[in-house]
Amino acid sequence: MAEKNMVNTLKVQRAKKNLTQEQLAELVQVTRKTINTVENGIYIPSTYLALKLAGVLGVTVEELFQIREA
Repeated sequence: MAEKNMVNTLKVQRAKKNLTQEQLAELVQVTRKTINTVENGIYIPSTYLALKLAGVLGVTVEELFQIREA
């Protein structure tokens, strides 16, 4: 299970680009399920995948993923 303090804006950023989970998955070469689990905070992506997602969405990694302070 993913770290509870990690949050992301992947769903919001994806929606801004009018991309489906499937379309985004194809662009970064992962499965739709991977995108779904990242969006729902179940899976924390590797640095490589986080960088690919940020690049495709035109945002920084920090805009996509944040650590929520306790």
